[in-house]
Amino acid sequence: MDKRTMCTVEKRGRVHLITLTGAGEHRLSPSLISALRSAVATVRASPGAGALVLAAEGKYFSNGFDQAWARTVPPHLHDSMRGAFRALVADLLALPMPTVAAVTGHAAAAGCALALAHDSVVMRASRGFLYMSEVDVGLKFADYFGELLRQKVPDAAARRDMVLGGKKMTAAEAVRLGIVDAAADGGVEDVVAAAVAAADGLAARGWDGVVVAGIRKAMWPAVWGKVKDHGAEATAAARPRL
Repeated sequence: MDKRTMCTVEKRGRVHLITLTGAGEHRLSPSLISALRSAVATVRASPGAGALVLAAEGKYFSNGFDQAWARTVPPHLHDSMRGAFRALVADLLALPMPTVAAVTGHAAAAGCALALAHDSVVMRASRGFLYMSEVDVGLKFADYFGELLRQKVPDAAARRDMVLGGKKMTAAEAVRLGIVDAAADGGVEDVVAAAVAAADGLAARGWDGVVVAGIRKAMWPAVWGKVKDHGAEATAAARPRL
């Protein structure tokens, strides 16, 4: 699939909405990660962008890394997929505006990490779960995944159950434990509308985006420290000036 069709970017008032398109699992292949990074860069460069929402069509928000792709390529290429995702997390943490994940369906493994890399999370109440599947499928996960979960899953027992117990967490449980900010009733569009409304409320505050990004990095220093050298911000800083 052409990466230009993997996700769309639209503006709803002060909010830029990135949507993973199609009814599939939105597996995070190198192509999809590249498409997402391009979409985030488009939002970053857009004048008047006040907030970002990331959503997905269908029953999945994202079912994690594209393991089917990984089985067809040499092992050394697996690192390219993981490295690209690390860069995407860096791009999100450095984005100079509030960010909201609209978890419209299941968010597993790297898909769960993608949701938690946003400032706020709105989750569909009636369908979907947060699931760190690595212990069930026999895969280790990256160091910054651990730091992200340590920061975004405040309850130690809940974090243990997710990471070492493979617990599938519903929206109601995630709200109760302070992992998710709100559970929205209805279908995909209702969840997206709730997330856009939350993002618009943040955009209306008129905060300085550079300050927002700086505070975010300071609030999650361990995560930022493990990803900061991989994102677009680091690449731009390293580029020779003409």
